[in-house]
Amino acid sequence: MTVIKHKQQRVGVFIDTQNLYHSAKNLYHARVNFGAIMKEVVAGRSLIRAIAYVITTESGDETNFFDALGKLGIETKTKNLQIFSGGAKKGDWDVGLAVDAIKLAPKLDTVIIASGDGDFIPLVEYLQTNEGCQVEVISFGKSSSQKLREVADDFIDMCDTPSKYIMTQGNQNNQGLQNSDRNQPGSSKTTKRHPKTTPRIGGANKPTGSKQGNKQEFDFFDEEARPDSKFDI
Repeated sequence: MTVIKHKQQRVGVFIDTQNLYHSAKNLYHARVNFGAIMKEVVAGRSLIRAIAYVITTESGDETNFFDALGKLGIETKTKNLQIFSGGAKKGDWDVGLAVDAIKLAPKLDTVIIASGDGDFIPLVEYLQTNEGCQVEVISFGKSSSQKLREVADDFIDMCDTPSKYIMTQGNQNNQGLQNSDRNQPGSSKTTKRHPKTTPRIGGANKPTGSKQGNKQEFDFFDEEARPDSKFDI
C-alpha cells in the first residue's frame, strides 16, 4: 500500500547526522547533501520541526555548519564527544533523538527519521502504535538495518540515486556515481502501512567556509575519530 502524503500533513524531521556522515563516507567517499534530503522528505508538506543531532569536536567550532543548517530550516542539537582515559572516543544521540520524537509526536502526523540505525526500531513501532503517526525513514540502504526498512511505513533508499543526495570531493557528482545510479536494480524503496497507523490531519574541525557553486562544505569533526570528515549543505 502506498503511503499517503499531502500538503496538509504536519511533519517532523529527525536527522542522525553521524549515521549519515559515516554512511556517505564509507560507501561513496563523499559528503551529505542535507538540502536534497530535506526537499525529498518534506515533499511539499507542512514542516513543523527539523532537528539535526551533532557530536561536537574538542575545538567546539562548528558555527558555520550550524548556520548553514539553519538556513535550511534545520535546528541543531549538540553533544560533546566523550574522550575516555584510555583514548577511546564515543558520541551518539540515539536516546535524545528518540525522546524528542516522542515528545513532538502529538503535534505531528508524520515522523521522518534520517538514519539507518536499527536501534530506532522500537521508536518507530512506538510512534506507529501509540501515537498513530506515519513513520518514514530515509537513509543509505546498503548500510541500513533491514528490520528498520521493514517496519517503517515508507523507506527512501538514497543508494538508489546517490548522486542526488551526496557530493564528492571538489563538489562534483562524478561519472562513477552517475553510473551507480543507472546500474541500480529496481528501486528498493519499500512501502508498508502499519495497521494501527491513523495519520491526523493538522492545521496549518575547523570549519572551512569555502563555497563552491550553491553548496557549502565544512570540515569540523575530530580528525582522529573521523578522518577526512566533510559535510555538504
